[in-house]
Amino acid sequence: MPASPVRGGQAAADAALAALDLTGYAARRSEVWPPERRGATRLSPYVRHGLLPLPTVWAAAGDAPARDRAKFRDELLWQEYARHLYARLGPATARPLRFAAPVPAQPWEREPWPQDMACVATTTAELHEEGWLVNQTRMWLASQYSVRAGADWREGAREMYRHLLDGSPAANRLGWQWAVGTGTGKVYGFSRWQVEKRAPGLCGTCALRRACPVQDWPETEAGPRVEPPEGLAGGPTDAGPRTPEVTGEPDAVWLTAESLADTDPALAAHPGVPAVFVFDEPLLARLRLSGKRLVFLAETLAELGCEVRLGDPVAELAGRRLAVTHAPVPGFARRAARLDVVARHPWPWLRRPGSGSLRSFSAWERSAPRR
Repeated sequence: MPASPVRGGQAAADAALAALDLTGYAARRSEVWPPERRGATRLSPYVRHGLLPLPTVWAAAGDAPARDRAKFRDELLWQEYARHLYARLGPATARPLRFAAPVPAQPWEREPWPQDMACVATTTAELHEEGWLVNQTRMWLASQYSVRAGADWREGAREMYRHLLDGSPAANRLGWQWAVGTGTGKVYGFSRWQVEKRAPGLCGTCALRRACPVQDWPETEAGPRVEPPEGLAGGPTDAGPRTPEVTGEPDAVWLTAESLADTDPALAAHPGVPAVFVFDEPLLARLRLSGKRLVFLAETLAELGCEVRLGDPVAELAGRRLAVTHAPVPGFARRAARLDVVARHPWPWLRRPGSGSLRSFSAWERSAPRR
């Protein structure tokens, strides 16, 4: 399978940021088809792997038109909110946050993503062939999978995660919870109206254009309230150190998938110290990531020129004195606790996590410390 047209590496990330033009972004970010109508930036794969830290991207939007800048920065804040949520709740983000999954009013007797629907076929082809989707089509697929078909949203989220270059448990799960109503109680009801608005002309290519199975708004509501995960309403978040914590001289810089920039704080603080990245073999066996995701990572690592290993990171890094940049994911904390980390460097937060409510984006935005 060919590599994605979204290439990995710092050079590609820097070129994408240098070409950033947000003029018209607010009006066009949700446009889907044909592709030349789109206003989405495609920066998200580079943001996800730390090639473009959120504070850097935030600053790059400073000269954009006011409406476009505000909308773009709102999307960056959504990414930050997802990271705060995952850093505090971890695997609990795979549970409904506030409401049970919706139950379709009528049983759906077809595949969750039917390929005879042009909107679904076009979108899933892009997911598989390019590893990237605009936010609008992510919502289409999530709603179709769970709200329409009644399939388990967690299974759909895992399938999308396998292919998305920007796939992360944080943002991907939160997006699905928003679409299917488990996070907000408001179901995103995918219907033909959205396709005709965001992809004008696409329905005319569909074999089902005169018998559209999503012609009308779905008669579905979010399920009843559920007991939220512990910590959702408030509690501590492991944000990592505010300043470097150094207890010795490292002999290697440990790079993680969260932070692969050539300006990674640990890498920059220890010039001349060799860097190492470990492909987590047990984790990869469980996730079954697409080849495109692995190629994106390989392209990035090739530019860094670091040592690359395959296996259990704790076993592969045992006996080495490590410098590392804190990563806001629970797996990092578990592994770092079992390794000889002698220099831990701060994560470049857009807003450093506090202890306030994460029950909703708006609640978080009101309580999260400002930059």
